[in-house]
Amino acid sequence: VQLQASGGGLVQAGGSLRLSCAASGRTVSSYVMGWFRQAPGKEREFVAAVRWRGGYTSYADSVRGRFTISNDNAKNTVYLQMNSLKPEDTAVYSCAVAQRYLIVSVMPTPEAYDYWGQGTQVTVSS
Repeated sequence: VQLQASGGGLVQAGGSLRLSCAASGRTVSSYVMGWFRQAPGKEREFVAAVRWRGGYTSYADSVRGRFTISNDNAKNTVYLQMNSLKPEDTAVYSCAVAQRYLIVSVMPTPEAYDYWGQGTQVTVSS
């Protein structure tokens, strides 16, 4: 499975961005796709995830209500709509796919994911 993330950029606080992650390869067995982020000097943290079939979503508390994850099965693509961005959202955002069913409590765990895409930089200026 190959993942291609795009959509990052520089935006002012309060602005919006939409990230995309296109999957190719053996995507028919993908169960969960997630977004993680890593800021300089910090550990990678969970942002959001969606079950490929059924559409169940999970969010980190820090982004709930501001970010929305969605998937387009026909395009094998997952989106992360980010609104009301804050400077603390600045990070490299990466998408990942898990090729197994993940229970809700496991969805935020990076080790549960099998494939990772390259990151896309999101910078929010104050």
